[in-house]
Amino acid sequence: MTKSGYITIVGLPNAGKSTLMNALIGEKISIITNKPQTTRKSILGILTDEDYQIIFLDTPGLLKPAYKLQEKMVEFVNQSVKDADIVVFMLDMEDDPEGYRLFNNPSVQEFVKTGTNKLLVLNKIDTINEEKLFPVIEKFTKQEIFKSVIPVSATKKFNLDTLKNELVELLPEGPKYYPDDQLSDAHERFFVSEIIREKIFELYKEEIPYSTEVIIEDFIERENKKDYVRALIILERDSQKPIIIGKGGEALKRLGKYSRDEAEKFLDREIYLELVVKVKPKWRTDEKILKKYGYSPGNE
Repeated sequence: MTKSGYITIVGLPNAGKSTLMNALIGEKISIITNKPQTTRKSILGILTDEDYQIIFLDTPGLLKPAYKLQEKMVEFVNQSVKDADIVVFMLDMEDDPEGYRLFNNPSVQEFVKTGTNKLLVLNKIDTINEEKLFPVIEKFTKQEIFKSVIPVSATKKFNLDTLKNELVELLPEGPKYYPDDQLSDAHERFFVSEIIREKIFELYKEEIPYSTEVIIEDFIERENKKDYVRALIILERDSQKPIIIGKGGEALKRLGKYSRDEAEKFLDREIYLELVVKVKPKWRTDEKILKKYGYSPGNE
C-alpha cells in the first residue's frame, strides 16, 4: 500500500515557500527571486518515492489585496488549502520570528480553524541564534494546533529530511496520482513563461516586475532546428515600454539572453526565443484579461 496526498504551503511573501518546495523535490519547479510576490499562481510539484507520492502546492504569499490580480492570488491560496490533505504554515524567522504578522493574517486565522492536518515550519533558522529559536518552538508546540513544529533552513537544506518524514507519516494511504517520473502538471510553455518573469524580477526595478505578465504565444518544436518560442511581455502603460526595451534595445536583448540560457537549461535543448513587448492598459484590474491569462483559481 502506498501513501499519497496534496500538501499546500502557505505563508507571507518571501517566507521561502518556493525555495522549500524546490529543495524538497530536488528540482527548480517554482521561480525564486529576492522580491516579494514573485509567485502568482499555485505551482504544483511532485515528490515520488517507491512507497509514497507528495504533491506540493506552492502558493502566492498572503497579503491584503490592493487590486484584482492580488485578489486572484489570494483565491489561489484559498483554493489550494481546500484541496489539501496537509497544510504547511511557513514562518519567516528572520522577519517575523514571533509569528505576529503571519497569524494575524485573516486568511491564516481561517486556515488554522480547519480540521486538516497542519504543520508549522520555522524557516531561515540560519539567520537567528538558538536562544531565539527554542522559545518559539515551545510556544507553538504548547498551542497543540500543529502536528509538529519543525525548524528548517530551506536555502541551506537543513532539517528537510525531518520535515519530509513527518509529511510522509501524515499522508493518507492511497494510490499515486501521477507517474513516478513526473515532477509537475504544468506544460513546458508555462515554465518558460515563468523563467522569463523571473528574469524580469531580477533585471528590473520598482513597479516594472509587478506590472508585467508573460504569455507564450507560440511554442513550436522543429526537427533539425532550434525550437521556436515567441513570448509576449505584457505591460500596463506605454511609459514602461522604453524601460523594458532599454536604449538601443539593450535591456530587452539582455532579458532575452538570460531567459533563453535558463530556459535551455530547463528544457535540455536549444531554443530560438523572440520577445515582443505589448501594452494592455490596467490588465491587473481587468477581470476578463485576468481570466484569459489563467488567473481563474479552481478553473484552470
